[in-house]
Amino acid sequence: MTQHELDAWVGRTDRCDDNVDSGHIRKVALALDAPCPSAGEPLPLLWHWALFVNGVPYGEIGEDGHPKRGGFLPPADDRNRMWAGGRLEFLTPLRVGIRARRESSIAAIKEKDGRSGKLLFVTVKHEYFQQDTLCISEEQDIVYREPAPPKLQGTVPAPEAQWSELVHPDPVMLFRYSAVTFNGHRIHYDQDYAMHKEGYPGLVVHGPMIATLQCQAFTRAYPEKQVAAFSYRGLRPLISPKDFRVEGAVTGAESASLWAQQDGMIAHQSELRFRS
Repeated sequence: MTQHELDAWVGRTDRCDDNVDSGHIRKVALALDAPCPSAGEPLPLLWHWALFVNGVPYGEIGEDGHPKRGGFLPPADDRNRMWAGGRLEFLTPLRVGIRARRESSIAAIKEKDGRSGKLLFVTVKHEYFQQDTLCISEEQDIVYREPAPPKLQGTVPAPEAQWSELVHPDPVMLFRYSAVTFNGHRIHYDQDYAMHKEGYPGLVVHGPMIATLQCQAFTRAYPEKQVAAFSYRGLRPLISPKDFRVEGAVTGAESASLWAQQDGMIAHQSELRFRS
């Protein structure tokens, strides 16, 4: 598609309502091996990614397990989809058991030339409301890349951490997180597809789960801090079942750097801002 044709998708909107059901939240807690909040309590950071799902029938699912493109998101030929990163502002917590809604729009679409071929960048704006109050403002970056071997090495050494948690991403953990987020992307649970169709050496750990575990480790290290903003990006995939660590360090009066590292090298990195 030409850039002019892609621009026609900018401004498209979508809405999804959710009850923030406490039964489903319990399953999210189990998937993340975390304490479960009760009805009326704040939803932990990034758990909203397991909510607000507009699913589609089987006939509208593509080979990769995602909904076919060309509806809300633009068509991207036979390219592979990656959740590359994003930015969030936390204004007030979503709470368990209270009906909420997500309003989404396509903010930008741009095609670029990368080392492995053409890359289509799509920025989606999400706003989450509860009782007509804006709770979370989010921009999500999705990248569609032409089929090519994924980058699995490189990046930079991890700095000295002030806190560190070990994660063992076995296939059961990946399956559970796929289930609670209703994520059908086959790279997370279908090893044959991940290896022979998309070129990974095994199952791929979800980028959103890595970001969630980073925030979870920070809030365990600093339970008194109120997180105001969070930005994240993936540098390379993490492959199951090899262990990795979610770590970080406070870098200023109201800021911290977070990362996920494996064998001493950063795979995902984030910046967090908190209120003092």
